[in-house]
Amino acid sequence: MTTAMVIGANGGIGAALVAACADDARYSRVIAAARRAPDALPSGVEYLPIDIADPGSIEAAAARIEGPLARVIVATGMLHDDTGGPERSLRDLDADRLAHLFAINTIGPALALRHFAPLLAKDAPSAIACISARVGSISDNRLGGWYGYRASKAALNQIVRTAAIELARSRPQAVCVALHPGTVDTGLSKPFQRGVPAEKLFSPAYSAGRLLAVLDGLTPAQSGRIFAWDGAEIAP
Repeated sequence: MTTAMVIGANGGIGAALVAACADDARYSRVIAAARRAPDALPSGVEYLPIDIADPGSIEAAAARIEGPLARVIVATGMLHDDTGGPERSLRDLDADRLAHLFAINTIGPALALRHFAPLLAKDAPSAIACISARVGSISDNRLGGWYGYRASKAALNQIVRTAAIELARSRPQAVCVALHPGTVDTGLSKPFQRGVPAEKLFSPAYSAGRLLAVLDGLTPAQSGRIFAWDGAEIAP
């Protein structure tokens, strides 16, 4: 049985990734993980409860899965919520909000790597990826602002890089990368879409398809890096 799993299946990109995996004949089993069950799932897709902000739920979910897993994608993330949006300056920084951003964008995905990477196939090609963001690139930061989001995604990129080095020792055929989906028409980007050219605002289905195509084309030699939806590598 060849299994694909998407964590964050209730998000726009996550739901599209689940649908794409369900349509892929290579996968005989698809698991959609999220804090609450999606309103609708493709036929045959299993639901698994995971709250990315709850370490116990991540560990419990992993304990319920019998490996091996062929593909795991952590498609969770937070840029803004009802309490506010990304910081514009240093005076906007708040300790509690920073901690929450790191819990969602860095710590949760890191723990997902901890618990699900060991379930990847040992003797066959496999992949585990985390949705990151171009703004997490330190060398590409030319505009400033968005402190917590930038920093938490930069930290995630470092987690992925470090995990890839370790994973190569036990699963040499595995790929572990961070992926940038582009600007996708979802709730996360909705307040920030002004000025984005129509051709650069992607549907969730298009972005998901591009990300999966990129992931399919990567080799273990490229593990630990950050790749955009078009396959271009993003500098750390």
